[in-house]
Amino acid sequence: MQKKLEKIVMIGPVYPYKGGISHYTGMMYRELAKKYDVTMISFKMQYPKFLFKKEQKDYTNDSFAVENTQFLLNTANPFNIISVANKIKKMKPDMVLIPWWHPYFAPCFRILEFCLKRTTKILFVCHNVFPHERFPMDRQLSQMVLKRGDAFVVQSQMDEQDLLMVKKKAVHKLTPHPTYNAFKMQGMTKEQARKILDISENEKVMLFFGFVREYKGLKHIINAMPAIISEIGNIKLLIVGDFGSDREQYMRLIEENDVKDHIEIVEGYIPDKEVEKYFAACDLVTLPYESATQSGIVQIAYGFDKPVIVTNVGGLPDVVTDGKTGYVVEPQNANELADAVIKYYSENKEEEFSKNVQAEAYKYSWDRMVEVIEKLWRTME
Repeated sequence: MQKKLEKIVMIGPVYPYKGGISHYTGMMYRELAKKYDVTMISFKMQYPKFLFKKEQKDYTNDSFAVENTQFLLNTANPFNIISVANKIKKMKPDMVLIPWWHPYFAPCFRILEFCLKRTTKILFVCHNVFPHERFPMDRQLSQMVLKRGDAFVVQSQMDEQDLLMVKKKAVHKLTPHPTYNAFKMQGMTKEQARKILDISENEKVMLFFGFVREYKGLKHIINAMPAIISEIGNIKLLIVGDFGSDREQYMRLIEENDVKDHIEIVEGYIPDKEVEKYFAACDLVTLPYESATQSGIVQIAYGFDKPVIVTNVGGLPDVVTDGKTGYVVEPQNANELADAVIKYYSENKEEEFSKNVQAEAYKYSWDRMVEVIEKLWRTME
């Protein structure tokens, strides 16, 4: 007789840690806790400061907080990791659920696996099997951990292929990244958001949101702007995010394309409680990525019923129905980006596409994610 799933231990970042993985882990905890006895264990120290020099925590909004989280794990201290593993053993969970997104965590998670393997099942939720920005030994480090997992959730076909390269017969389920609807805190209308941001009601607004990294292809939507402006006229690209050391190259590109009057930049990390106004204010979210596995930005957009334009890379086409919930264009192609934006506005697709996003809500629901985890549990036993 199969053992019933009752007790789960989750490991990973949650509030006050910043970022999409933290939001995701907190929302998954809440959904699982509706049905199961779930213990949340987070990091006492996530990244050493010499590796991650920016502030890792944001205390300005506790809406993602997970009550009774135990902040125990120091990812760089083997003795601490062994101690935490022993505490987990005493809890006697049926399953330990661990997010996987970067090989930095390989030594920490490998020690946890070694200590827990004979006492519980381990399920990895893969945000990226391999990191966005590759580096030497990343595949070996990922394999060191993942090949010993009992089951896996993957969220794009690309990650599924990568997982099967690491572990040929991995027990896994492919399911889309769920929607981040928790950012819809005030139910702000487009008119209200635009009033706050001092954007006129008749202006057309595209949004690029998140950390600006080379692989995210911001330069391609900037290069597309002259053609878009020529056809659409009163349009603005709202760039909201944290630039790295290459900020000046984007400023030069804006000057070279003579589109400064049509681009507004909100620079820096955006606290959770400030996210809503930017998504509520826009008509369309753009992700002109050069590479990707999947992206939480699409799911934030869907949480606000906003259509998206994405590139045909990684898992992005898996979550965008071309011509229904947005458009899929080829990467590194400013002309195709411009054509998609022009088509969206000239054919007045906003209302139609928004309704299509709403119609696909269950596909990206946390209920569905819980069902996937339950199916994997049955295969592990």
